[in-house]
Amino acid sequence: MRRIVFGFLAGFLGTIVFHQIALALLHLAGIAPRGAWPMQPVPPFGMPAVISLSLWGGLWGAIMMPLIETRRGAAFWFTALVFGAVFPTLVAWFVVAPLKHQAMAGGFAARALVIGPIVNGAWGLGTALCYRVMSGR
Repeated sequence: MRRIVFGFLAGFLGTIVFHQIALALLHLAGIAPRGAWPMQPVPPFGMPAVISLSLWGGLWGAIMMPLIETRRGAAFWFTALVFGAVFPTLVAWFVVAPLKHQAMAGGFAARALVIGPIVNGAWGLGTALCYRVMSGR
């Protein structure tokens, strides 16, 4: 249970810090259309978008960390990066986007295809770092 709780907290923090910093940098570079830390309210509870996104990041962290925490050295960091870049991105592209009546994978535009893996890969690394700090390893 401790791994899941720490995974959730690490994923939440990984979103607020690492995911959003990567998004801010992509926005400054003219690649991402929207900036970081969006505060507009989102349904159904009207919470700020960044908090809603961070809650989902926490859920992903609770899934990822128990799966990868036994890996050591570079394998731990590489797995965190790949997990983050692949799984949340694919779910966002092919599950969430259609549910929101948006084009899958950003319409397969080149810019749209790089944003998800980059920001979610940064989330994976940040979540792994936060988890290691919290768990004292």
